[in-house]
Amino acid sequence: MSPGFTRLLNEIRACRLCEAHLPLGPRPVVQLGPGARILVIGQAPGTRVHETGIPWNDPSGDTLRRWLEVSREQFYDPELFAIMPMGFCYPGRGKSGDLPPRPECAPTWHRRIQAALPRIELTLLIGQYAQRYYLGNRYRSLTDTVRHWREFAPAQLPLPHPSPRNRRWLRDNPWFEQEELPALRERVHLALERG
Repeated sequence: MSPGFTRLLNEIRACRLCEAHLPLGPRPVVQLGPGARILVIGQAPGTRVHETGIPWNDPSGDTLRRWLEVSREQFYDPELFAIMPMGFCYPGRGKSGDLPPRPECAPTWHRRIQAALPRIELTLLIGQYAQRYYLGNRYRSLTDTVRHWREFAPAQLPLPHPSPRNRRWLRDNPWFEQEELPALRERVHLALERG
């Protein structure tokens, strides 16, 4: 790992940009390696991820790894998968779940991180916050955006959040598992084979 990459990681881990708004304090959770082939952009850490400091270390992560058909060892290899959420720290709880990701992280860090990851072949945009930030408002809903995944492939794939709360969405949208998941798995395996 180059000194510049190490410096970037240290800066991220020391970030206190929105500390005053974080109920559990800052604990930026990212996974980065200069050789990563796949970039996962999700929402923000939940409490379990905040406690462990391990991204996607929860039931949502189990579902995501199942969707990708990768092992924990593969997923947590920073030379295969880079992980940067829209908000790097746990944002707190709202009336109907966790609050949205803090707005400071993506504009502050994402471009710098992406510039340090030259081998990325596939970016997974998980959930509405990542999709709006990177794909704009081309479609009116997450469902419409994900339904039009072919327009963004092969470099980007929009995905619903793999949260257990989205079981109904998955049941109501069987095309996701029938059409997009096979294409997703093929792209993931191709990128990993070239890694």
